[in-house]
Amino acid sequence: MTDRRLWSYKEIAAHIGVRTDTVRSYRKHGLLPPPDLVEGGKPYWYADTIRSWVLRRPGNRRARRDAED
Repeated sequence: MTDRRLWSYKEIAAHIGVRTDTVRSYRKHGLLPPPDLVEGGKPYWYADTIRSWVLRRPGNRRARRDAED
């Protein structure tokens, strides 16, 4: 099932447990995937895009732990 809800920086930050400014910094440094949609100059990502990115995200301990098993 595909989750097509759009997330802003705020929803991404809540999902990964960091501050909104941290997510903005990730984008500034090229660590976030490109936005799925830009409306009025504001970027938005599909929830599935972010969930997929979280698994590959630098510092994601779960992905490293799973790879070791």
